[in-house]
Amino acid sequence: MFKYHCLNPIAGVGLEKFTDQYEKTEQMQEADGILVRSAAMHDMELPKSLLAIARAGAGVNNIPLDKCAQQGIVVFNTPGANANGVKELVIAGMLLASRDVVGGIEWVKENQSDENVGKNAEKAKKNFAGTELEGKKLGIVGLGAIGVRVANVAKHMGMEVYGYDPYVSVDAAWNLSRDVKHVLNVEEIYEECDYITIHVPLLDSTKGMIGQAAIDKMKDGVILLNFARDLLVDEQAVLAGLKDGKIRKYVSDFPNTVTAGQDGCIVIPHLGASTEESEDNCAVMAVKELKNYLENGNIINSVNYPKCDMGICAQAGRVAIFHKNKANMITKFTACFGDIGINISDMMNKSKGDVAYTMLDIETPASTQIIEKLQSIDGVFRVRVVK
Repeated sequence: MFKYHCLNPIAGVGLEKFTDQYEKTEQMQEADGILVRSAAMHDMELPKSLLAIARAGAGVNNIPLDKCAQQGIVVFNTPGANANGVKELVIAGMLLASRDVVGGIEWVKENQSDENVGKNAEKAKKNFAGTELEGKKLGIVGLGAIGVRVANVAKHMGMEVYGYDPYVSVDAAWNLSRDVKHVLNVEEIYEECDYITIHVPLLDSTKGMIGQAAIDKMKDGVILLNFARDLLVDEQAVLAGLKDGKIRKYVSDFPNTVTAGQDGCIVIPHLGASTEESEDNCAVMAVKELKNYLENGNIINSVNYPKCDMGICAQAGRVAIFHKNKANMITKFTACFGDIGINISDMMNKSKGDVAYTMLDIETPASTQIIEKLQSIDGVFRVRVVK
């Protein structure tokens, strides 16, 4: 029996995926697994029993990843589960920036009591005229689950699409329209495109990537869209660009005191993944990841440990070892099993940065003796008996 705890409300369609092997607990200290959305976990005291955290969403800034890695706690996220919801809002953002729909709506509200509002609208509408998307150049920085979807829709809308991603995955490449121009230098996007949208993770290497130097290379009147993370953009530089006419509009899904209410900024209250469908998809995906790990030890879509999938264990036992990524660890593990006569039938070792994960299927159940021997090896964070 596994126990799980929800730090935030999780869609019922996801929780329904739990079987009778699982019990929901209101006490986090009892949990084997935690499901979370936006709750801040950095200052929480994580229980020793905790095996995994599943984030029903993509961003994991609210979770102490390094701390979890050192304790052998696997952190999952749900990449792509909310991609369609974000994609649709990006397209809406492009339309709102191109056509002053919001300004027109506000004018109608302000003139609602005017009995000649319809007639006067014909005169006023020139103040809200805009441009069409068809024939314009769209640059997409980051061709992950969201970027690929935006690219494909934009092509269908008649845009000329440029995509930049030096680490594009095989899956993304297969799903990307062959008509998208894949550029090798992001500066080509800056120099050529009328619209630029960013879809990359927030890392030390990407923080502030859209800064003054990048803006200086862009076409006059460019429209910038940010539905990834606000810190990817130097928004003070954006405000300066709006003021001098370099930037026509800035669309952001991240309200803050820098851009809220500023001329030229269309700021949306973080609605990218706020659809019933996205929340359902994230919940289902998070629960499936958590179950697969708790029941089988398999790691899919972890942000602090490598992917490692050995399917369902058909042997008598399965042991998982969390450890430092350094030489000679596998030799030490196998020696422990050999010393007490336990045969290893299958094994997989994967690493991610400074940490590594090793799973071993064995022909006899794991004893307390073997677990203690493994745990005593220098560099081992945690040993878990999966079966």
